[in-house]
Amino acid sequence: MPQYFRDSPESLVPDALAGFAAAHADLVAYHPDHGYFRTRHCAPTRRVGLVSGGGSGHEPLHSGFLGTGMLDASCPGRIFASPHNRQIFEASRAVARPEGVLHIVKNYTGDRINFSIAAERLAHEGIRCARVLIDDDIASDSDDIAVGRRGTGTTLIIEKILGAAADEGRGLEDLVALGTDVTRRARSLAVASAAHNTPASGAPAFALPDNVLEFGVGIHGERAEGTIPHAPLGKLVETMTDQLLAALPDTAGTRVLALVNGLGSITSLELYGIRHAVAKALDDRGVGLDRSLTGTFVSALDMRGFSLTLFATDAEALRLWDAPARTPAWPL
Repeated sequence: MPQYFRDSPESLVPDALAGFAAAHADLVAYHPDHGYFRTRHCAPTRRVGLVSGGGSGHEPLHSGFLGTGMLDASCPGRIFASPHNRQIFEASRAVARPEGVLHIVKNYTGDRINFSIAAERLAHEGIRCARVLIDDDIASDSDDIAVGRRGTGTTLIIEKILGAAADEGRGLEDLVALGTDVTRRARSLAVASAAHNTPASGAPAFALPDNVLEFGVGIHGERAEGTIPHAPLGKLVETMTDQLLAALPDTAGTRVLALVNGLGSITSLELYGIRHAVAKALDDRGVGLDRSLTGTFVSALDMRGFSLTLFATDAEALRLWDAPARTPAWPL
């Protein structure tokens, strides 16, 4: 059974947070008493602070995207667990601007509850707060899932585009409208050949037979509705691409941004091969690839798999995507 490099299961997250803060001390400030990070550099033109957060184990999301052109503050929870509303409240209060703060929230029950409580507390202090809810995972688009589609890879796209828009001085309502529209035009799907291993025991979260893929796995190890045979990469990517394109709104057009995202233990060699297969699949279907990003951005501990996100672009979104950003993990 694989074991994590840590002193104890309990020390893994706090040691990592302290190490991240020290490694990027020129870019981020850590407030351990209140459990949040904030950027040391932000555009003076911002009228709204941007705050996001979620469970640890998804690195570099969210704290890796703190900085100019992206987030003002991030709130890391325990492994795969929502941050506490106190963390979110303190972070939001610290980075609120004249028009308040915008919460960027992945669609999970714990996140929704804790961000909502924090928003209520902010309202009591007279701080305006709004939310963009990300629900892009088509594998969880089912009436059987009460909370609805999960939030996954589109979170990074939202943080980048809204960060650039916030730097231009846009107001709270404008940012909410923009974020809601981006979420509407993006969908994600993930596949894995092996589950992540739990930090406490090193045991896999679930077992898969040889040559079988979990098709539609969640970033916390949520099981898919079913499995599929381990097909050649080109066929697998074609299937994923077809499902994602079918899930985009009818008005989406024929040009996209693609995010090829590693879930933890997949190699760069494989990710670039996937990127190549995605470009071919899109071209074969007459869909233009305006931009792409390849790497590990929204991980699931050491899960062996990848996710694919397609976002239907327009000129405005591309302009904001191309705007400069300086954070610990933004690659451009």
